[in-house]
Amino acid sequence: MSSTQRQLAVVTGASTGIGLELARQCAKHEFDLIIVANEPEIESAADELRREGGNVEALNADLATKEGVNKLYATIGSRPVDALVANAGRGLGKSFLDQDFNDVRSVIDTNVTGTVYLIHKIGRDMRARHRGRILITGSIAGFMPGSYQAVYNGSKAFLDSFSYAVGEELKEDGVTVTCLMPGATETEFFRRAGMLDTKVGAAKKDDPADVASDGFKAMMSGEGGVVSGWQNKLEAAAAHVMPAERLAKKHSAVAAPGTARNKKRAK
Repeated sequence: MSSTQRQLAVVTGASTGIGLELARQCAKHEFDLIIVANEPEIESAADELRREGGNVEALNADLATKEGVNKLYATIGSRPVDALVANAGRGLGKSFLDQDFNDVRSVIDTNVTGTVYLIHKIGRDMRARHRGRILITGSIAGFMPGSYQAVYNGSKAFLDSFSYAVGEELKEDGVTVTCLMPGATETEFFRRAGMLDTKVGAAKKDDPADVASDGFKAMMSGEGGVVSGWQNKLEAAAAHVMPAERLAKKHSAVAAPGTARNKKRAK
């Protein structure tokens, strides 16, 4: 297949973890790639994917800002985007009132504002062509009040809901929207969120390659959403019937600082 016949996928938050594995899935299935992250490691990720046979363009941009999203949109130019994988996201641990508000704002701007702005721009182009796939990385965290991750879980609740709503709006326009909802995954997330001293941060986690495979398959099948992993499916189902207060208390037991070593509290 020649380069001119290949489809284009844009993958955000693609320097490591689930994003890199989603980019790998796209490359494996003969998509050309634009991968984006707000860190220099995006170049190393691009080199890695190129060695595996992908046609890859890397972009360092802060997608928490309109300027960063506009920079990505200008890089895409007139090329049609066949798959938008909106994976960029940030986490943040500790009690809400103990968090620096600049960090709080960064989570909201990255997970919600920047993601919505990017989808608004590229989604309009897809709708005009009556063709396209959008994959949004939500989380099963969006199903429960996230004590000690209140802003993060709230942002994922927004994305989970937003994804299904926009997918319904685009049903007749040839554009599909899929929400990938993983649980705790073995990535840089917990270190960056300052949660390595929590029970969930120290626990065994899902393989990002498996999560990405589930998400990619769901996107290509046009599914509205997929919860990755059987344990996570059980947790998601329980979250729909358990009272919110109990869910918040349960979340404290795994996400509060010190729960990795305080076994009594973590039960």
